Amino acid sequence: MKTLGKTLFWLVLIVSVIVFILPFWFMLCNSFEEFSYVLPIPPHLVPSRISFAAYEHVLSQSDLPRAAYNSVVITLLTACFTVLIASLSAYGFARIDFLGREVLFRIYLFTLMLPGFLGIIPQFLVLQGIGTAKNGLIGTKAGLILLYVGAGICGNTFFLRGHMAALPKELEEAVKIDGGAHMTTFFRVMLPLALPSIGTLAIFCLQGTWEEFFSAKVILGAVANQITLPVMIQSLKGAHATRWEWIFSAYILAKITMIL
Repeated sequence: MKTLGKTLFWLVLIVSVIVFILPFWFMLCNSFEEFSYVLPIPPHLVPSRISFAAYEHVLSQSDLPRAAYNSVVITLLTACFTVLIASLSAYGFARIDFLGREVLFRIYLFTLMLPGFLGIIPQFLVLQGIGTAKNGLIGTKAGLILLYVGAGICGNTFFLRGHMAALPKELEEAVKIDGGAHMTTFFRVMLPLALPSIGTLAIFCLQGTWEEFFSAKVILGAVANQITLPVMIQSLKGAHATRWEWIFSAYILAKITMIL
């Protein structure tokens, strides 16, 4: 029975891997094809030809370098601010006993139950009212970074709080005996010990920000020189027909960076 259980376990894992990899394999194989705006039926799982024409077309787009630069800047800054603010927030909820801590944390948890796209209108209006420019932070990288960091505080705090709370209290007490304050405890003790969970959060943040489309389209879509890679890839779609090999090759090029 033990051997049968392991066999079924590995069988389920292998089938799951195939199910998740198959769409990416289909996209990779068909990025070397040439379509007349219609995907092949049945789908090609082995390329019938090897042509890099689609990749050459994508790389020749004049707005690609700027979109890639915008994505890199937004992704790196968002990840840095997210890790710093979320770790400080998680430390506060896990280690500092302040009035209303549990109530505030429950409010944090409540916000996680709401679909993210429901908040895009009030978020847009808030960003529009910040700053002295006519449209505020709308159409700027700073506005999108602020949106990403602010919208993710609750979920990221929840993610890190458990790890912070599980760390030994004796270490914190030892710092207090030596005269250290909360900032010393956080940066010298808690932060190094929480690096595994912080590293995981950073990976999730990098991937999510790099591939995010909806908020980037709403906040930056009207300013051509501020768009990110996902918005630029979406612009390759035609109004009435789409060269899918262009879309596939552009997505693979964007994915290479995140895989590395």
